[in-house]
Amino acid sequence: MATFLKSFAGRRVFVTGHTGFKGSWLSEWLLGLGARVSGFSLPPATRPALFRQLGLADRLDHTEGDLRDAGALQRALVAARPHCVFHLAAQPIVRTAHGDPAETWAVNVMGTVNLLEALRRLKHPCSAVIITTDKVYAASTDPRAEDHAVGATEPYGGSKAAVELAVAAWRQAYFPMPMARSGRGFPTVALATARSGNVIAGGDWARDRLLPDCVRALSRGVPIAVRNPLAVRPWQHALDPLAGYLALAAELQEALEARRSGRLAELSGAFNFGPPASGHHSVRQVVGEVLKHWPGTWRKARTGGQPEETPVLRLDAGKAHRLLGWRPRWNFERAVFETVSWYQKASSRSRALQMTLEQLATYTAS
Repeated sequence: MATFLKSFAGRRVFVTGHTGFKGSWLSEWLLGLGARVSGFSLPPATRPALFRQLGLADRLDHTEGDLRDAGALQRALVAARPHCVFHLAAQPIVRTAHGDPAETWAVNVMGTVNLLEALRRLKHPCSAVIITTDKVYAASTDPRAEDHAVGATEPYGGSKAAVELAVAAWRQAYFPMPMARSGRGFPTVALATARSGNVIAGGDWARDRLLPDCVRALSRGVPIAVRNPLAVRPWQHALDPLAGYLALAAELQEALEARRSGRLAELSGAFNFGPPASGHHSVRQVVGEVLKHWPGTWRKARTGGQPEETPVLRLDAGKAHRLLGWRPRWNFERAVFETVSWYQKASSRSRALQMTLEQLATYTAS
């Protein structure tokens, strides 16, 4: 944790998707670290929305815009003059992508291409962490490591796999590593991608996500409708992968500014952020853990017309362990407890901010 806690003080940071669930947690954390945060995103997509509950619009440089508007995105990025960029803006729901794949690809793929093009206009060193997902892997033996083949069987995962390919292509074509013989100098921008998924934390109000669906059902006193109870995923509290993103960006920036070519080369790629083997659990186990803290029941939901999903998905985060010293700090039981506790206690805007700050402080002290 100490590797990045002091790295962002006074730094200019540009966050796309800062109005979303993970983007709001990240923005709040960055503000607490002393960063000067600029955000570019559509308005919050849910009501309630963590972004509004935290009052972030009044505490950072907030710009509403669409990733598909290349001109607006470039103007916002250039005006922010960032030292670091975190790209979280996306259409993130698998079922939504299944129903409208063209829209998902336009946002996720071309929106990222627009950001990559805007990064080419920067004239100062900048690290950029592009967030994708654990669903970018083609069928392979679990746990899935960064050198496994990229691919997908459904539109959402496909869009994020395409983002991985785009980032790799732009890195090679426009931000290549220095080569002594060719005289090629250091790149202006250092690019990495971060793959994680199935994160949980308070403040997620999206539809068709397990924890928000649990909270809505339990609040109404009705059984939780569970679509795929046997599906196994790498569940983790949002603060764990966010800590990984922060550590990765800080290390990239340090290597770029210090002109450490070897270090920059090993960091300029893809990173998995996920729990150890003990943190991979079925949907049914997650629901059971939630019900330990918020009594209720669940039922098997009808799944007709659902997109086909991988029954078991496990990540290998060994690369992040080796190169960043990153490891999850909250195990599965702690992640569920903290998430449920947030929803139970954050009944007002002031309480939402208080709970978020308390959990950030507890996490960083752990």
